[in-house]
Amino acid sequence: MLRPQFLLRAAARSAPRVSAPRAQQPFLRAALSTTPRLRKDDDNVEKPPNPDDPIYHGTTLGEPGAFGDHEGQYARTDESITVEYPEEADLPRGVPLQGRGGPHFKRTLASFSLEGKTAIVTGGARGLGLVMAQALAESGAEVALVDLNKEEGQRSADEMTQTLRKEADYSAHIPKISAHFCDVSSPTSVSDCIKGVVKTHGKVDILVTSAGFTENYDAINYPYDRMQKLWGVNVDGTYLFATGVAKHLMDRKSPGSIVFIGSMSGAIVNVPQPQAPYNAAKAAVRHLAASLAVEWAGAGIRVNNISPGYMLTALTKKILDDNPTLAKQWTSLIPVGKMGVPEDLMGAVTFLASDASQYVTGADLRVDGGYTIT
Repeated sequence: MLRPQFLLRAAARSAPRVSAPRAQQPFLRAALSTTPRLRKDDDNVEKPPNPDDPIYHGTTLGEPGAFGDHEGQYARTDESITVEYPEEADLPRGVPLQGRGGPHFKRTLASFSLEGKTAIVTGGARGLGLVMAQALAESGAEVALVDLNKEEGQRSADEMTQTLRKEADYSAHIPKISAHFCDVSSPTSVSDCIKGVVKTHGKVDILVTSAGFTENYDAINYPYDRMQKLWGVNVDGTYLFATGVAKHLMDRKSPGSIVFIGSMSGAIVNVPQPQAPYNAAKAAVRHLAASLAVEWAGAGIRVNNISPGYMLTALTKKILDDNPTLAKQWTSLIPVGKMGVPEDLMGAVTFLASDASQYVTGADLRVDGGYTIT
């Protein structure tokens, strides 16, 4: 049998050669020579590139701190952008989406159903967490909304129950929705919270870790105490809940699904806002999902990660209202040309939480409008 390398060489020899017109050849050489080669003089000594070469100079324009239009300016962070995460009292309220539930008669796989399952959603009182919790409830799961603000969580639980009752013809059963307090960065608080959920619902089958936040400071001036808080919520909170729920599942000898909510920021560097600690935290969450997926595969516990792109939540809208140029810069880098909306995550989280993804573990599902592939 012929080796692949031999076949490739043979194909290359037999392929007809097509030469560009002579007039075009200098242009092609220039366009493809992004890194100029060092020339050699008569004594075979390397010489620097021609100082008149526009491509050579094109790679050095826009030195750090340069003002005005220059190459690379839209791929850099801007230290003048500072966004501090609001205090609890200043966070916008979340409300269940209307018109998303109700009986339907479209055919779909039964494996997408979450009937008989119980899910914990951290950060579930508002924002993306609330929307994903609603998706799980509409798919049949009982849901425990976990949040630092239990009053807001209880309000959201009541409103979600009313929405389910109004829009869906659940004649026999409406999924139970409960609210629970937790400081996700505290091991004791997490342990107590999981015990409380089990006491209320009897068990836990699904975990969605949506608790998290971002801030924008340049790295040198980022307040250390705020960076510790950011890592405590985004990374420690994810780890503590994952291990706590995994232990519960192992004690029950039951399979389960854990879905981390990371960010595309765990794979790319956002511009123009500086947010190095957040990006690093989300990279940690993404790799933690992969690592735990391997470690817990033998126990039947799947661990996956969702990486949302720019999502137009109530909080994001507030930030963009204060920084109007950001929206244009963000969308200019998204292939589909617009930011996502929270309901874009409903199908993704339901898929990964359900038996429809039984053979999916350690995956990173990016819901970002194509941002990370360009």
